[in-house]
Amino acid sequence: MTALRPEREDLYGGGSPYESSVGARPYAGRRPDPPTAPMPRLTEDGLARPPLGDDLTAPLSPVAPSGVPAGMPVPDEETMALRIPAGTGSGLGSGPTGASAAASAAGASRAAPGGRAARRKAAKRRGGRHGGARGTAAPRAQRDPQRPLTRVEARRQARLRRPSPATVASRVIGEVFITTGVLMLLFVTYQLWWTNVRAHAQAGSATHQLQDDWASGKRNPGVFEPGQGFAILHIPKLDVVAPIAEGVSNKKVLDKGMVGHYGEAPLKTAMPDAKTGNFGLAAHRNTHGEPFRYINRLEAGDAVVVETQDTYFVYKVTSMLPVTPPSNTSVLDPVPPGSGFTRPGRYITLTTCTPEFTSKYRLIVWGKMVQERPRSKGKPDALIE
Repeated sequence: MTALRPEREDLYGGGSPYESSVGARPYAGRRPDPPTAPMPRLTEDGLARPPLGDDLTAPLSPVAPSGVPAGMPVPDEETMALRIPAGTGSGLGSGPTGASAAASAAGASRAAPGGRAARRKAAKRRGGRHGGARGTAAPRAQRDPQRPLTRVEARRQARLRRPSPATVASRVIGEVFITTGVLMLLFVTYQLWWTNVRAHAQAGSATHQLQDDWASGKRNPGVFEPGQGFAILHIPKLDVVAPIAEGVSNKKVLDKGMVGHYGEAPLKTAMPDAKTGNFGLAAHRNTHGEPFRYINRLEAGDAVVVETQDTYFVYKVTSMLPVTPPSNTSVLDPVPPGSGFTRPGRYITLTTCTPEFTSKYRLIVWGKMVQERPRSKGKPDALIE
């Protein structure tokens, strides 16, 4: 908007420039306008060049009236409208009008297309509704480790630390496998090591108890209860010394590292002091003392000695049956088939499981009594050598 200003009366000859439209007449008192000089042409470097028709060889000279920067045209005070004061730059933000205009422009530039929902989504993609400039993503400042976490930060970190369902499932499965492996290892250790330690201790205690009873003169009753020890077995080649107890029960006899006598029906066999018969014995080959582990190494002629309270009974190995089913009870007959014996006599039969660490089949070793020596005469040669 151009500001109002009073007209100069000297341009109109002193007359009023505004008169009634009635009886208007031409205004004859105006003086002619003074001649105007041609405008100089400005160059890009702010120098004034003479107009065409002047001396083109005249040097360029900057036009610098007072208050006007070099290279700018001379303002006309008579026709100048509102103008920006010199030295204020663009003028935006230099006054109330500039501040309001800048705020309006910034608000317009920040306005997101769409409605409130679109603006919220845009704000979330930029890092939150209230965080930073909306047009640019401000770099996230490093958190001071000494500063305590806010509630939002604590929840965010807790969500990040929370494992996924797949991770939890894999951990559970892994722990199950590890636990199962540890339990299996403990079971194997128990079977192969601890049962032997315990059985050796129990068998050794039973042997010493028998020897103490015999030394004290305590007589055996002649008929033994299941689990009761009555003799000691010696196998010099295998360095085996184990007590012999009545019965072949695992819990009462065999698992305690002792050798069991088939003394109960229907597998009842003869005692060593019988005139004829087959003295049948059984023991573990693996675990629980494993007294018969290496009887497969016995050969014909190897000695097997049964020591009782009054007598040493010496047997010699005659034959072996490497594999037979557990149901083959004929190996305990008075004259066992396949043993090589043809008539009744005083025999011994050793039975155990085979192959090792299984109970699928049975290994049988037969022997024949060759000597009966009273204890009063000392040990037989088989135990001295």
